[in-house]
Amino acid sequence: MKHPRLAMATVALIAITGSIAARPAGAQPPAASGKPAAGTPPVLRPGLFWKEDWKANDKGVELAIGPANIRNPDLEIKVYGPDPALQGKDSVLRLAGKDGDENNPSHLFSGECKTACAFTFRSKKAMADLTGLARIRVNTKMSGLHRVYPIIKLANGDMYIGDQPQGGSAMRDWIWSEFNIAGINWIKIDPATLLTQGNAVANVDLTKVEEIGFADPMPSSGHGAGGWFDLGQIEVYAKTVAR
Repeated sequence: MKHPRLAMATVALIAITGSIAARPAGAQPPAASGKPAAGTPPVLRPGLFWKEDWKANDKGVELAIGPANIRNPDLEIKVYGPDPALQGKDSVLRLAGKDGDENNPSHLFSGECKTACAFTFRSKKAMADLTGLARIRVNTKMSGLHRVYPIIKLANGDMYIGDQPQGGSAMRDWIWSEFNIAGINWIKIDPATLLTQGNAVANVDLTKVEEIGFADPMPSSGHGAGGWFDLGQIEVYAKTVAR
């Protein structure tokens, strides 16, 4: 009588041999679980869609935010929020800092926002496809508990706010942060009030995004320590979509 262990090994060897024999000549073994099949092209990271690092004056004096403060000629800035002053030529969103100063770079300052406020950029040339490995990099410094939340406006006019706030350091230093769009949950907001409208929306179509920016739902406290955001350079990496 054969030994039980020897018999089991013989059966296993026969099964493996049969599996190999049944495979057509030249066929590749099935891909391991969790790994792409052989020949699958890698997912490519999109290139730079647009970049903005603002344009202050030589003296570093605060300016009302407007087209003159935008360094990238292909971008248009838009501001949102319930405070009517956000929309005026002397917008309460201010441009501060100094060009070329890494300790106080040209940046957007929200200290005069007495309500929630937001801004976006719209490319004059194209829309953005924020699917796949699209990502955003932003340089910020915060006061108090303030954070900035990514916002987008789609080609159909719907606006959404993301659930991944950026910012930190409690006034100590400027900090770069980078985040992937794919990991964000989006909630619809009213552009006039910046109030959220319901729960996170599943399967938001990110293939045609007209505007990209940031919102701060908290009112700010003015100058000095208290509560506000400083937002410097922004880089958006996404696929380009023609209008």
